[in-house]
Amino acid sequence: MTLDPKNPVALTQALIRCESVTPDEGGALTLLESVLGPAGFTCYRMTFSEPGTPDVENLYARIGVGEPHICFAGHTDVVPPGNLEAWSFPPFGGEIRDGILYGRGAVDMKGGVACFASAALRNLASADGKLNGSISFLITGDEEGPSINGTMKVLDWLRARGEKVSACIVGEPSNPNALGDEIKIGRRGSLTAEIVVHGKQGHAAYPQKADNPVPKLARILDRLSSTEIDRGTEHFEASNLQVTVLSVPNRAANVIPAEARATFNIRYNDTWRRPTIEAWVREQCAAAAATIGARYDLEFAGTGDVFLTSPSLTGSSALVETLTAAIEAETGRTPALTTGGGTSDARFIKDLCPVVEFGLVNKTIHAIDEHVSLADLEKLTAIYERFLTDYLKKPG
Repeated sequence: MTLDPKNPVALTQALIRCESVTPDEGGALTLLESVLGPAGFTCYRMTFSEPGTPDVENLYARIGVGEPHICFAGHTDVVPPGNLEAWSFPPFGGEIRDGILYGRGAVDMKGGVACFASAALRNLASADGKLNGSISFLITGDEEGPSINGTMKVLDWLRARGEKVSACIVGEPSNPNALGDEIKIGRRGSLTAEIVVHGKQGHAAYPQKADNPVPKLARILDRLSSTEIDRGTEHFEASNLQVTVLSVPNRAANVIPAEARATFNIRYNDTWRRPTIEAWVREQCAAAAATIGARYDLEFAGTGDVFLTSPSLTGSSALVETLTAAIEAETGRTPALTTGGGTSDARFIKDLCPVVEFGLVNKTIHAIDEHVSLADLEKLTAIYERFLTDYLKKPG
């Protein structure tokens, strides 16, 4: 049977059947290229590399040359399915039962990709191919992986070409309970740090001859965990720090170890930027260490700085208002404008143009029996299609 790419259910099924477990392409990008190319999109496939990370294939497709230029961004890579025997249906089978489509990536986020592709093709068909502006797709195979050879490098490629994007919707599953609950207009920053407290190894019976780093690490972590970072802002909840890993390289009960390690993560709001939140961490560690004579090393990691697509700013307002109106028209719900949750590739795109996230319901992401209702696939496609019709009417 010939695939109808304007049918989001059929397109989601076809994408699920591509075993694109990160970082493998699995045929998913090839499938999208095969339906977008004949519709008039100029498609670019690109593979990026970085030492120590897997090579990743990406797809950029665009139709039109003018503005406004709306980009839909997403990913076709998925997390591993886990225990295959625990699934009710094969995770890459794309089976439908009682109005529900099952499969890895049904929600995160092959379903979203299928919906915005189908919406764009419907929009083009209804307008007889006469496009006021441009539509593009930025699809990576690296969102569930290191996020190094995907969206970041495609964005660099776009900048080198001089391409301008007016706004972007990332089709990540943004809704907690029902389609239309939320639009993500920003994300907290994510900073990971590792602290290593140094001591002196010795016999537990002779502590005066050693220097135990464990209680010193505990006191530093206590200060970090108990000190209020901030009280939140207009669009963001309070920043928070969570200790996630403790490690002491010692299995002998009668040996004082030479070092103790901890890893912690901070999700921070727009009170801070990456340099300032790092400075806060350094200040807290130094203050705690000074009272106990601790020697330590501190290292930082993480690629996601905080961002906010303010609904009141020119450029951002058209994106947020048009999407909100489309959601209201199709669902009867007024979406909340939120910034909670984890990170997505929107953290990179925000440096190129205003960006928001809106997609399917996220209840079953990464879970056994990940699934999506057929009704939600159709409804999300209708929302995207209405958004395109209204947004592309606006002056560039």
